[in-house]
Amino acid sequence: MRNDNLKSYLNLHLIVFIWGFTAILGALITIDAENLVWFRMLLAGLFLAGFIVYKKQSFVISAQSFAKLIFVGLLIALHWIFFFKAIHVSNVSITLSIFSLGAFFASLLEPLFYGRKILWYEVFFGLIIIAGLGLIMQVEVKYLHGMYYALASIILGVLFTLMNGKLISDHEPSVITFYEFGAGVFFITIYFLVQGKFNADFFTMSLNNWILLLVLASVCTAYAFTASVKVMQKLTPYTVMLTTNLEPVYGIMLAYFILGGKEKMSTEFYIGALIIVITVILNGVFKHYKNKKEV
Repeated sequence: MRNDNLKSYLNLHLIVFIWGFTAILGALITIDAENLVWFRMLLAGLFLAGFIVYKKQSFVISAQSFAKLIFVGLLIALHWIFFFKAIHVSNVSITLSIFSLGAFFASLLEPLFYGRKILWYEVFFGLIIIAGLGLIMQVEVKYLHGMYYALASIILGVLFTLMNGKLISDHEPSVITFYEFGAGVFFITIYFLVQGKFNADFFTMSLNNWILLLVLASVCTAYAFTASVKVMQKLTPYTVMLTTNLEPVYGIMLAYFILGGKEKMSTEFYIGALIIVITVILNGVFKHYKNKKEV
């Protein structure tokens, strides 16, 4: 069991690294956030459908589960729309730094979802992360608009992570993700139809955008999202959320080298990011020794 947990934890870090690269793709793809999310969920859903057929898994789920997956799909769609909007109005570094708040929100909401007591050290580490984030916000005020979008995105991210933590016990991760993406495409399609957005220009994109979208939909979405749901069979939602705090680190490093000047931030920003990383490490050490004592 310990080996399974270690394997899941290492796999989670690979997933988080891929998510960090997702932000880079979001900055490089030159279409509106809503359009980007629609294409992303549609293409990823098609990839997943093919995978489910190949694995001979069943698409059949209960009506109750279907209703829950539809709702979670809406949350995911909104989460990604706000995420890419945040990147477009600020930058990758700012957007990903706000995602560090996920651990704090998870420490408060997870007990409500799973009926356990709030753990003091989870809240404590979450507050330290907020302190690091506060330092970042204090010196990067010009990106405040993007921070609001990112904040809305991470709150929605925590909610659907917690809900998926419950759904994983009943269904295959690929099937869960397929229905959630399908729901996201459905809701965004309704919005686009009302807005009259579907026209020839909507589907006319550069070859570069199409290539980046295919990478985003396959590796960074169909694989990474399904794998993230699967690791929740072994890890708690809080552990998943806290580990995803390394997404800003991976993403900021990649952005610095790939995107260049726009991503070069102040010294205080990097101090705040360092505080977040140290907190993630300390939480892992604390959990390790606490689990050893309990065994």
